[in-house]
Amino acid sequence: MLIPALNHSLNELLNLLHQLSDDEFAAHCQALSNATIGEHTRHIIEMFQCLEKFYESGIVDYDRRDRNRLIQTSTEYAIECIKNIQENLDRPNKNIALQQIVDGEEIRIESNYHRELLYNLEHCIHHQALIKVAILQCENIQIDANFGVARSTIEYRKQCVQ
Repeated sequence: MLIPALNHSLNELLNLLHQLSDDEFAAHCQALSNATIGEHTRHIIEMFQCLEKFYESGIVDYDRRDRNRLIQTSTEYAIECIKNIQENLDRPNKNIALQQIVDGEEIRIESNYHRELLYNLEHCIHHQALIKVAILQCENIQIDANFGVARSTIEYRKQCVQ
């Protein structure tokens, strides 16, 4: 169930990117503190890439992202990166240590691959919600009504309708 949910969110993002020009992708949005759709997309992509990159070592450090500007300026390249992520999501679960520096101190927390995939899904949805704000600047862009909406919220709304 986790892999299909991840693919669903990533496919929503792919659908959006296929509709955007590079100029729209890299346009600054005042409502997002002048961030761009591309910057938010790069952040989503690089979190997944980090998990994939450090999977074998078992020590994931999300702060060690590449921050590749091409991802945030080229929709074609961002699409290629997302497709690559989708091809490599389905890996065996295993223990992973999450490493990060917080207030100058290095910490390590035990986690596992599936937990980190779930984190990345929620993180992706959060940034999609922000991207949705920027989409309001773009004319003729079609996104699903649930783009950027948490799965639990979607389920809750379904129950309220009944």
